[in-house]
Amino acid sequence: MRRLALLLLFCLPLFCVAETARPKVGLVLSGGAARGLSHIGVLQALEEQGIQIDAIAGTSMGAVIGGLYASGYSVNELRQLALDLDWREVLSDSPPRQDIPFRRKQDDRTFLVKQRLSFRDDGSLGLPLGAIQGQNLALTLEKLLVRSSDTRDFDRLPIPFRAVATDIANDEKVVFSKGHLPEAIRASMSIPAVFAPVEIGGRLLVDGGMVDNIPVDVAREMGVDRVIVVDIGTPLKPKKELLTVVDVLNQSITMMTRRNSEAQLATLEQDDVLVQPPLTGYDVTDFGRAEQMMDAGYRAAMALKGKLSALKSPAGGNPALTLARSSEAREPVISTIEVVNDSKVGDDVIRRIIRQEIGQPLDLDQLQKDMGTLYGLDYFDQVQYHVVHGNRAQNTLIIDAREKRSGTDYLRLGLNLSDDFRGESVYNLGASYRMNGINRLGAEWLTRLQLGDQQELFTEFYQPLDAGSRWFVAPNVYTEAQNVDATLDNDPIARYRLQRYGYGLNAGRQIANNGELRFGLGQAWGKTEVRIGDTDQPEVNFTEGYYELKYSFDTLDNVDFPHEGENIDLTLRQYDPSLGSDQRYRQWELNVEKPLTHGPNTWVLGARYGRTLDEAEVVTSSFLLGGAQQLSGFRQDSLTGQNYSLGRAVYYRRLTPRAFLPLDFPFYLGASLERGRVWNNENDFESGYINAASIFLGYETPLGPLNFTYGFNDADEHALYLNLGRSF
Repeated sequence: MRRLALLLLFCLPLFCVAETARPKVGLVLSGGAARGLSHIGVLQALEEQGIQIDAIAGTSMGAVIGGLYASGYSVNELRQLALDLDWREVLSDSPPRQDIPFRRKQDDRTFLVKQRLSFRDDGSLGLPLGAIQGQNLALTLEKLLVRSSDTRDFDRLPIPFRAVATDIANDEKVVFSKGHLPEAIRASMSIPAVFAPVEIGGRLLVDGGMVDNIPVDVAREMGVDRVIVVDIGTPLKPKKELLTVVDVLNQSITMMTRRNSEAQLATLEQDDVLVQPPLTGYDVTDFGRAEQMMDAGYRAAMALKGKLSALKSPAGGNPALTLARSSEAREPVISTIEVVNDSKVGDDVIRRIIRQEIGQPLDLDQLQKDMGTLYGLDYFDQVQYHVVHGNRAQNTLIIDAREKRSGTDYLRLGLNLSDDFRGESVYNLGASYRMNGINRLGAEWLTRLQLGDQQELFTEFYQPLDAGSRWFVAPNVYTEAQNVDATLDNDPIARYRLQRYGYGLNAGRQIANNGELRFGLGQAWGKTEVRIGDTDQPEVNFTEGYYELKYSFDTLDNVDFPHEGENIDLTLRQYDPSLGSDQRYRQWELNVEKPLTHGPNTWVLGARYGRTLDEAEVVTSSFLLGGAQQLSGFRQDSLTGQNYSLGRAVYYRRLTPRAFLPLDFPFYLGASLERGRVWNNENDFESGYINAASIFLGYETPLGPLNFTYGFNDADEHALYLNLGRSF
């Protein structure tokens, strides 16, 4: 027995030598945006060949794939993520429209221009540091890395990891070996001018590719003996392909990254392995071709099987990647919630939006929606979260909300143009200015100005009454003017100019993010005069006083070209002499829209109905109808009456492929079928049911929808329309 023990003691050093004889292998993953998805294929090939990775260094997309793999994600999980993620949503700031507060949804229906100018409290114009703030990207990384986001030392991950970023203030390389892992990865891929820089430790950080796109030196500093380098660098474009300012900007960044990449590749030694997937023809935005790029990475690594065999682990595989991945580990039980907030709204406003229950596992899907709602308030550069793990399974959810440095007051400009190409044009120019955060509950002061066919000056003070912004009051003052046509046999015989000014007080309740119920009182004064027709008709002065109940429900994913959701608007109004009204009468109006989508094809089914229930002055109580998709063939708003009905089915098909960046401006080809009528109570005007149809070409521009429409109907009316603005 003593001899056996001595023999084992003698052989132990030999076993240790054999074990340490395997060289430590470092994996270097370069940046290249969508092309970086080929890294997943390389990882798959390395695992199949039994190569153990001892350290990973990554830049930009290489940091994303490397960080996820180092934290414990399997190749199969990474592959599924690459295929399932909505990359267009991830690489944008806007949350899904269904998640934003209802108050912000109303902005979509008022003015055309989507882009806003923001102003700081001192009145100066605020400009962002990047076209994309990275809100959704940061949330996605936080969600994917929630299990390991509290690991501050990256050497304690299943595989030691480093991410490379650039200090934009002094052109220095920043290597993350410690910190908050999702934040480090987010900084590593902040492409200048595209993504806003990330501020960490007093440094303003951008994409690491600016200084070290293939961080071989970083991997060697981690103590590895050999490196496997995956180079997915984007080649320079020839002169004939440099057609736009975006092409020139991308080329400049590519030139910078290629210089430092070539310097790093020059340091490779004979036993190192360089993998260069064949990615010719793949662009940095080709997220939709993930399968092909992963396959290219796999084939490139398998082609080097002979050279890679020298790095094979005797045991085979990578023990670090066999760690348990239970759902419990990725969804910790939350014991407390804390808010870090430097914005104009109070902590209790933010806390009320977060619906995570104390003592329950972290609901990541619900939290993602809540963060979208918070960001949709328009107060923050970013709203993020992370989980801090304490003793005895005490997990604290931290909500970090940072105020917009570019300001939270917004100016929006608007333009709406309709031309039937027969001498009748309608245009409206408008602007709105919204002052946010007037108090800690999030009060707003909105003012709108509109000039053109329909003139308006409107101002409303919106005051929430509780931290959740459920109950509110909203006093308003306004003045407006518009043309109203009197018609006979569907032809205009006179045109009135209707002018009105008044005030109102509304109180109501928001229904989650989807709806609102308002009750209001209002009073107005005005006059009508004939502009075209029998101008000897006298001016009519009137006074109105009314009660109003309004219900709105909106879950549409896009207000211009919706594909899913619903929209319902119902308004009930009673004019009453007890409020100073000249006449007592009742009106109601209903509008319903429901889109149905299958692939690139969408059908929008809609109905509108307006009714005046009692005797009233025709001009002041008339609804307006006519225009593209509103009994096509008639001029815009040319049909007026105290009652109307309209049913329609609008079809459109997307003609352009879906882009995976926010700069996605699709073309649509569509058509509509409509049926409706207009009639009065006080005279014999009755249009009868009119059947109408249209065909249109739509373009979703950065400013809003642009539609070219040809419409016709069975009343022998037809027209061409150019609409810059919402059509249906």
